[in-house]
Amino acid sequence: MTRLPALPACCTPLRADWPLPQPLPGSVWRSTDFTPAHLLADDFARSAIEMPASIQRSVAKRQAEFLAGRLCARAALLHLDGTCATPAIGEDRAPVWPAHIAGAITHSNGRAGAVVALKSEWQGLGIDLENLLSDERARRLVKEILTPGEQRRMAEGCDEDVALVVTLTFSIKESLFKALFPLVGQRFYFEHAEVLSWSKDGHVRLRLLTDLSTEWHHGKEIEGQFAVHEGQLLSLVAIAA
Repeated sequence: MTRLPALPACCTPLRADWPLPQPLPGSVWRSTDFTPAHLLADDFARSAIEMPASIQRSVAKRQAEFLAGRLCARAALLHLDGTCATPAIGEDRAPVWPAHIAGAITHSNGRAGAVVALKSEWQGLGIDLENLLSDERARRLVKEILTPGEQRRMAEGCDEDVALVVTLTFSIKESLFKALFPLVGQRFYFEHAEVLSWSKDGHVRLRLLTDLSTEWHHGKEIEGQFAVHEGQLLSLVAIAA
């Protein structure tokens, strides 16, 4: 049994408790809280994780979040099927997973997490963690993040949900991109998908507004989920095999 190095002082013990409303069968989740101020110069070396050149040039916050995310990913892979690997950074800056693995990493404001699964069960995974926007900032960003259809649907809802809706729309589209980009190899943006519906129990439904491939075409609908905890919103899109 492979034994991983001790965690650096900048990271809390890894958690395995599933944070979203619906379980994802066959997947493994790991998360941690991290404190950039506690990052030491040799934490990467002692953790046996290579620091890419782009990260070496970064500030402590970026280094700590990268390390925390990779620690979560490595532990999740090991638990999933015994794979001992740390995802590198690809040319598109996305994590490079073992060929048989679908996975995603996210981090925001002192928290990081990773989810992995076998591609035989889930061909695409996307997760995204965001701080909840303030009501004032959300209203400023509405036209930048929401499509006209999303804006109409938001106007028909509760005024007190504006910050949640804007944060959720941003986050779930980030998750959608992470899940689909490895499958279609084509970039797409906020205006190329829309949130059709969401509910307080964490269910989200999206629709593509562009053609990405034969399978992932304009009008294709996709399910997602989200949860809010301590001022942060975590979203996930999982594409079944």
